[in-house]
Parts: sequence; C-alpha cells; structure tokens
Amino acid sequence: AMATALALMMFSVALTLRVEHFRAISNTPLVFLAGIAGQIIALPMLTLVLCFILQPIPSVALGMILVACCPGGNVSNILVLLARGNTALSVSLTATSSIAAAFITPLSILFWSSLYSPTAMLLTTINFEATAFLVQTSIILAAPLVSGMLCSALLPAFSARIQRPLISLSSLLLIAIIVFTFFRYWEVFVILGASLLGIVALHNALAFVCGNLIARFCSASVRDQRALTFEIGIQNSGLGIVILLTQLGGLGGAAAVAGLWGTWHIVAGLGVVALFRYSDR
Repeated sequence: AMATALALMMFSVALTLRVEHFRAISNTPLVFLAGIAGQIIALPMLTLVLCFILQPIPSVALGMILVACCPGGNVSNILVLLARGNTALSVSLTATSSIAAAFITPLSILFWSSLYSPTAMLLTTINFEATAFLVQTSIILAAPLVSGMLCSALLPAFSARIQRPLISLSSLLLIAIIVFTFFRYWEVFVILGASLLGIVALHNALAFVCGNLIARFCSASVRDQRALTFEIGIQNSGLGIVILLTQLGGLGGAAAVAGLWGTWHIVAGLGVVALFRYSDR
C-alpha cells in the first residue's frame, strides 16, 4: 500500500511538469544551480555536521539524513508565493529536484548515512542490502515519474482531466501516511518528547538559513533569496516516510523525525513568510 501511495505521488507530480517550469534555468542559471547544489550537497552536509554535534540516537540521526536527502515539496511553491518570492524559480527547482529524486535520493541516503558511523552501524544491524535498496527505490520512484511525463506529453487532454483528482488523492494519502506514522510510532514520540521537537525545529531552521545564505552568496535578488530559502527549508518528508516504511522497516526514531518534520516545516514556513512580509512593510 505504501509503495502504491509513493508511485501515485510521483505519477501525479510528473503530470504537472511542463517545459515552462524549467525556464528559470536559462533566466537565472547561477541561482538555479546554487539552489540545486544547496539541496543535494549543502543541506545533507549541514545535517551530517549537526549529527556530529548533537549526537542523537542512531535512528533519529538516520531520519535527519533521510529528510535532508529528499527533494523539495510543492508546499515550497505556495510559501514562496505567499512570501512574494520568485515563484517561477521555486517551481523550476521543485520540478528539477522531483525528477532528480528518482536517481539521486537513494544514492544520497546511502552516501551521507555511511559517513556517520552510528547510522552506518544501524543499517548493518538491520541486515540492510544497499544494492536492493538502490534498485527497488529507484524503480518505485522512476517508473511512475517517467510514465507520468510520457502520459502528459502523449495524452495532454487526458492528463489535464486526471491531474487535479490525482493530486488531491496523493495529497490525502500523504496526510494519511503522516497521521499513520504519528500513531504507529506514538511511543517513540512520547519517549523522545521535547528533545525530538527541538532537534526537528533546529534542523529545519538551519535549512531555511542555509538556503538564504546560499542565495546571498550568489548575490541573488530578494525574490530569488526567498525562493531558495523555502526550496532548501521545505523537504518532501512524505517521500522520506514512505521510503522508510517500504525499504527500511520503519525504524521508530527515523519515522518519528520524518513525520514530525512533515508538520513542523509548514508551521515554521508560515512563520518565515510572516517575517518576510513584515520586512516588506
């Protein structure tokens, strides 16, 4: 069921992709590349450093790394719009990271988790098969993504008709998965308590700061700075939860991190929107 939900999520994302979504690549190439590098390299690296500093239990550290390796979510586009940022750049980054996720996310999870010995040992203790994980996850992500893009290109009228219902259905499934994770790992939330919320809040705050600093380093405009802030600060944690449940057997602490992130990054994101709107006044 989880694999089906993930495939539906990726298929519905692919149906929304259009050529115009990638125009920001030619309009602001430096900022666009900086945004991609921030998502693929800077955020996981920052997360690894945070793990070394905080030294959370291995499953929580794995959850932090997993979320950091996930692509940006569509929520970022809405928040950028509310914050009066560059929505075109935000959509381009989300679309590109969604396509790249099918191939890069599984590799990123393996690479960054192997650099932190507690998470590397954790994967060893659960008899984790790296090759099987890469193959299965890439197929689950790539097959519906390619199918959706082909459907959109070859059957545009049909795609337009099913796009909205599928997006609504996949959104409901995502919410259901987060709620399911919360109740399934309720004991983990209770045991870890405030420390887990503190870790997720700090991690998410640093992700927002990371995106903003990268944009400033590139001398990006204010609107572009806001786009990168949200693209790197908002992650598709629902994807992370499904990967955990289908490929890694859940791992309570990791699932708790991904589930809590799914709620918290929206709350924190709206707070960042409020800060940007206040600065405009």
